Amino acid sequence: MRGDKPLRVGENKVFGVWRHGDARFHTLAFQAATAYSSPLTVWIAADTDHHTQFLDRLRRSLTLYVLAAITLCGLLSWFAARQGLAPLRDMKSRAARVTGQKLGERMPVQAVPVEMADLAQELNRMLDRLQEDFQRLTDFASDLAHELRTPISNLLTQTQVALATKRDAATYRDILASNAEEFQRLARMVSDMLLLAKTARGVDLPHKERFSARLDGLALLDFYEAVAEEKHIRLRLEGDGEIEGDRLMFRRAVSNLLSNALRHAPEAGDVTIRIAATAQATTVAVENTGADIDAKILPRLFDRFYRADASRTHLDTDGSGLGLAITRAIAEAHGGRVTVTSSNGRTCFALVFPHRAIQA
Repeated sequence: MRGDKPLRVGENKVFGVWRHGDARFHTLAFQAATAYSSPLTVWIAADTDHHTQFLDRLRRSLTLYVLAAITLCGLLSWFAARQGLAPLRDMKSRAARVTGQKLGERMPVQAVPVEMADLAQELNRMLDRLQEDFQRLTDFASDLAHELRTPISNLLTQTQVALATKRDAATYRDILASNAEEFQRLARMVSDMLLLAKTARGVDLPHKERFSARLDGLALLDFYEAVAEEKHIRLRLEGDGEIEGDRLMFRRAVSNLLSNALRHAPEAGDVTIRIAATAQATTVAVENTGADIDAKILPRLFDRFYRADASRTHLDTDGSGLGLAITRAIAEAHGGRVTVTSSNGRTCFALVFPHRAIQA
């Protein structure tokens, strides 16, 4: 051991490591003073193999424990994540069952955690909107087929009858004139449906301008004056206001309401256009006297191809049932709305056009 780590001047203790064969010793060298001789240099060596073996066993044990803990934590984390995502899997399976023929599936709001409740509610609202739109589209397709069937059947019948036997030129002209009327009805229906499709997609208004609702209302009253005189109906216009939007579409919406009011107003009745302007919007109301509309029918008046003539004893109309639907679409295209009230012998349709909804 001597000479392994000799003491230097000023040092009292020196620690070191000494190897002897396969053995490994931790050493301590120091000087000790004696009373009977010169100072002695003392070396102490301690065998640390059992400490090393203990540390090696501890290291292996810790490694095994750490690996076991990692594995266990991974399994527990997987299980917790799987259980936590179970509501999402349920929502996925329910969403997979939604088809065009089965739109009644809804997300389990009460069975999901609070963190997912908002998502489930929003998905349910989305499914409600989809179901409503899908049902409306289905009804529209059915009504459209029914409406197109009548003029096409008339055209086919008249043409087959005309071709069955030889006729004179005057008869052929009458048949062609009747067919032309049916074609005009089909053309109006197709044009109305195209307008509804454009407004439903949120197409921007073709021509935006600021104009006087009173001036356009007076022009429409002049146009319908002959029809009103025939039924001895009094036409009036009250108020004034400005509209921001498309003038032609505005005229068409008010024209539809005036035509509807004149059709259902009784002899010697009244039809009034009232215009009221505020800082937020301009309201154009068309009011007519006559029989009240059943409250159960009011919510459906603006549905496509819906007619309430049977409840109002006026069956002499050749309309397609799209007029009020077009009126609502025009109002919504302007960022507004249309409402209807009917009581005490007066029916009032009101168009609301916001001032700030449309700006160039």
